Amino acid sequence: MIWIKLALGLVLLVVGANALVKGASKIAIAVGITPLVVGLTIVAAGTSAPEMAVSVMAALDGNSDIALGNVVGSNIFNVLFILGVCALIVPLVVAGQLIRLDVPVMIGASFLLILLCLDGNLVAWEGLLMLGIGVLYTVYIISASKKEKNSVVLKEYREEYGVDKKALRNNMGMSILFVVGGLILLVVGSRWLVAGAVYIAHSLGVSDLVVGLTIIAAGTSLPEVATSVVASLRGERDIAVGNVVGSNIFNILFILGISAIVGKGGIQVAESALYFDIPVMTAVAIACLPIFFSGRKLDRWEGAVFLIYYVAYTVYLVLKSQQDASIEMFRNGMMWFVVPLTLLTLIIVGIREYRRTRRNG
Repeated sequence: MIWIKLALGLVLLVVGANALVKGASKIAIAVGITPLVVGLTIVAAGTSAPEMAVSVMAALDGNSDIALGNVVGSNIFNVLFILGVCALIVPLVVAGQLIRLDVPVMIGASFLLILLCLDGNLVAWEGLLMLGIGVLYTVYIISASKKEKNSVVLKEYREEYGVDKKALRNNMGMSILFVVGGLILLVVGSRWLVAGAVYIAHSLGVSDLVVGLTIIAAGTSLPEVATSVVASLRGERDIAVGNVVGSNIFNILFILGISAIVGKGGIQVAESALYFDIPVMTAVAIACLPIFFSGRKLDRWEGAVFLIYYVAYTVYLVLKSQQDASIEMFRNGMMWFVVPLTLLTLIIVGIREYRRTRRNG
């Protein structure tokens, strides 16, 4: 019965998020907000709605491990798994704004989280600080989007989100119903998912943090999977990458910010999260920058590397939770062979791109 509850919780989260995005997008466009702004804000926030529902609900229940693990795990999943899969489908073109602004903001937000968590607790005033930065970032990208002149970007967002305003105004009641219904499904689904995941974690002897980093993180990221994969298949590759980066920023600044504010005594940060999982999330964010610089695209081989790293990270978590004897050998192999090899590859890619840019003037 618990597994059924867990599965139904995931289904309700995905359906609820889809309904919320659909309704909110139509309302926004009907009142005159441009498709580009809708894509950068409402859709990015809407695809993160399951993470919001789960983390806030967990924080209210005093379950800090799931509240934090869900966000950190989702951010790692979004970059390594979702972008990895999308790049295997078709090499992803990266917009200049992502390299200049959004990826650096994602990296900065990750470092900020590390600094705020050093004392082992994310408290209300720190949540307010994160939320304030998130609001300023959102205001800025809305302002910047009004000056967008890239015809390719404008066309992609118009085709994805642009619809007849008059028809939308006539169906405003239905759009509001979608928003309300989506929110209800998100609340119910998050309660079932958290309850089911906690029970399973305890019965299997696995920590809440590991469940949050894996099962819940992957489950709540399903809307991002659907949005980015579909965008890749349609050739809307700016949307595929932008959705992931935007969602990661939203996850840290808004979701953890709100969770820290509403949580009982804030969010307690486990040592394993502070010294391993959050640094991994930060390293993954940093890795995006040189890879995205290499011709402003994510090639298939780079997508394959992302996927391999996600599998390795998940295997490590499972081995660690089971206190498997091979964990030390696995850790040493990653630390002394795989990570240095990847860093060397990133340096070579960066140097080649720098030389190519200088040659082309």
